[in-house]
Amino acid sequence: MSFRYKRITVKIGSNVLTRPDGTLDVTRMSALVDQVAALYKAGVEVILVSSGAVASGRNELKVSKKLDAVSARQLYSAVGQAKLINRYFELFRDHGMACGQVLTTKENFSTRDQYLNQRNCIRTMLDNGVIPVVNENDTISVTELMFTDNDELSGLIATMMGMEALVLLSNIDGIYDGDPSLPASKVIREIEPEKQPDISQFIQTRRSSFGRGGMTTKFNTARKVADEGIAVIIANGKRENILIDLLRRDGDMVCTRFIPSPHPISGVRKWIAHSDDFSKGEVAINAGAFEALQKSRATSLLPVGIIDVKGDFEKDDIVKILCDGRQVGVGRIAADSEKVRTLIGAKGGRPVIHCDYMYLDFQ
Repeated sequence: MSFRYKRITVKIGSNVLTRPDGTLDVTRMSALVDQVAALYKAGVEVILVSSGAVASGRNELKVSKKLDAVSARQLYSAVGQAKLINRYFELFRDHGMACGQVLTTKENFSTRDQYLNQRNCIRTMLDNGVIPVVNENDTISVTELMFTDNDELSGLIATMMGMEALVLLSNIDGIYDGDPSLPASKVIREIEPEKQPDISQFIQTRRSSFGRGGMTTKFNTARKVADEGIAVIIANGKRENILIDLLRRDGDMVCTRFIPSPHPISGVRKWIAHSDDFSKGEVAINAGAFEALQKSRATSLLPVGIIDVKGDFEKDDIVKILCDGRQVGVGRIAADSEKVRTLIGAKGGRPVIHCDYMYLDFQ
């Protein structure tokens, strides 16, 4: 059997892995592992980003006293993650395969060194035939350091590892052109790069029953990852044989596919693209600079285009780029905040943010 991609990241949502009563759906989990094993044996590299730990732990424990949200999440995930990875280990072992656990936090992506250390770890696992099972380390995460959800995490993993495709499995067939509960609504089958429609009115904002995510974060993650040259598929993980049918070259499974940009960005810019949360300051630019950046993604930001600087940052820190109060990009700054303030509006000189270290988002 021939498959579309050779390197994929698969994110499995909480609503795929749990039953309505919150218990772990071992049958569904086993079916998905069977499919991952089949892909692996056909020469496809697979990284799993798996939710389900908190829901699994919640079902396992009967807590007598009321806990605050962070403490409850830490407790349930500590127990649930052990249960979840143990089940994965047993299921993969039945196929003569090994899996390994990778627990991470948003902070682990904040510096280039930590980013590269994680990439090396996962690459070593893949090179040695081990399936990485990635999840957020909820036992040490606190609210301000949490990922939005595992959709965001899976996007970071897919771009960090240079995967060809990211598959987001939820309990819905894709993004609809209307209310999914209405018979007239249909799944949007393809979303083209740089021609993406405004579908905010169609996306339900409520979060899933057992996870933190929703279709809005899936769409935002998919759009950014596709812009980085990686195909993204949103599909229903509860459908039988879903991964095989999605990835077969002759398959036509109902789903939403984000077509990757024909102009993928570099590895450094992929890291920068996901670094908004680690920014140390802001650089405001004028309309002329904004227009120049829109015309060419190979345009660096020069001092003449800067009108204001906020925050205290050092050379090589990540800063946000704003125009008229709206964020239009993010980049690695070439000087500290004190120096950049002296350069505001100056003609000539070296770029304040070089195009190789800048990610622009005009959506």
